[in-house]
Amino acid sequence: MTTNEQQDEQQDEQQDEQQEAKSYFSRNLLEWYHGQKRDLPWRRHRNPYYIWISEIMLQQTRVDTVIPYFNRFIERFPTVESLADAPEEDVLKCWEGLGYYSRARNLQHAAKQVKEEYGGQVPNDRDAVFGLKGVGPYTAGAILSIAFNRPEPAVDGNVMRVLSRYFLIEDDIAKGPTRVKMERLAAELIPEGEASHFNQALMELGALICTPKSPRCLPCPVMEHCSARLAGCETSLPVKTKAKPPRPEERLAALIEGRGGHAGRVLIRQRPSSGLLARMWELPHWPAPPAEGGASAALLPETAAQDRLRRSMLQAGIFARPEGHWMAAEHTFSHIVWTLQVYRCREEEAPALPLAAEGRALYAAAAGNGAASADAAATGAAPGATAGLADPGSASAPGPAEPAAAADYAAASAAGAGDRSATSQGMYNAGLTASVPADLFADGSGPVERFADGSGTAEDAGAVRWINRSDMANYAFPNVFLKLLNAYFDEQEGGAV
Repeated sequence: MTTNEQQDEQQDEQQDEQQEAKSYFSRNLLEWYHGQKRDLPWRRHRNPYYIWISEIMLQQTRVDTVIPYFNRFIERFPTVESLADAPEEDVLKCWEGLGYYSRARNLQHAAKQVKEEYGGQVPNDRDAVFGLKGVGPYTAGAILSIAFNRPEPAVDGNVMRVLSRYFLIEDDIAKGPTRVKMERLAAELIPEGEASHFNQALMELGALICTPKSPRCLPCPVMEHCSARLAGCETSLPVKTKAKPPRPEERLAALIEGRGGHAGRVLIRQRPSSGLLARMWELPHWPAPPAEGGASAALLPETAAQDRLRRSMLQAGIFARPEGHWMAAEHTFSHIVWTLQVYRCREEEAPALPLAAEGRALYAAAAGNGAASADAAATGAAPGATAGLADPGSASAPGPAEPAAAADYAAASAAGAGDRSATSQGMYNAGLTASVPADLFADGSGPVERFADGSGTAEDAGAVRWINRSDMANYAFPNVFLKLLNAYFDEQEGGAV
């Protein structure tokens, strides 16, 4: 036998072994799945809409966390049409606590696509499903295979981990060509007519057995031919380039307690209509100024931190005085980590100032219509809500205050003035504020943006509301602010000072 013939024979043997390993994998995995699969609510039917919802929710979220959210979501939005037609605020509220809120917005946008372009029926077509907003290769493959039993691969992190170990693939799974390679391999493994069960089985194996740090090889249904186990390197696979760690950012947050008509309530604001956490509600917060020597905001001198926070609130049209540090909290995004230093603040009376012509006109209109209470009723605001801060970019917003007004305000603040006249009451309710001079504050810094975090501009004022605990049901909050508000109201109801 010639050398070439020997090489050809070896190649044939390797191909036969590879094919046997693939057949063994698919056969044993399916048998295991039918006997061991979890009873999950989205597996009790083949409704493509429900499967779609579950797959979006499961992105970067644990199954145990998703189950109650899924049940509530489909109860509230049982059809594509009901999701498409719902107010975005309702969708975000139903998603509250799951995080990655762009998933919810994209999901509703895609539901509108399905309603308008496909008569409310999730399409059984690869290009159509790929064309839905927020649907990538994995989600499209999951919908098409699980709901319609089409032989499409659904390759996520769990699947790539399983395939890397079983076939001893040492390519970096963070790179695009590796994903393409994995998708081709996964497609080859799908037994004819079993796409729905097989793809779910592959996901299940990665979630329950072939886990990231401590794979459970002994009960694994495909351990006999697992190349990584045989080579003793199962814990070192898959190979994945580490992502850049999120950038830390210190922020000063204001928990503003109301007085007078706002007693028992705290102030919240709405984020800009686009960007990070778009249109969600939060406690007002701003970037902390750098401390000397690069220290964190937690180590800022108390006076400097409170002065900066007070200046930020005034620049945003909020009259309140910091009274002391309350607690710290953290919120992690994929690219940034907020460390929030939260200060309890007390609502203050707005000082009486001369109004610019536009301000006088707006105040007169507000006074003639019952001021903020009538405005809240007319706009359908939640109980306890006040009018939002005027958007400086809107037609009805006042222009900058006259220079004399800013000077009067500086003098009044320096003297500790606090009486609110009828005029200043109108200013407060209408959201009118004077330009605040930089030298009024101890840190001597200049003007700040209302949303100085890259998610909006100084012109994007955002609505504000005074709320109590029961009002929280009407607004969607990122998880960190939900926890802070609940902690505060728990403290108040427990009698803590």
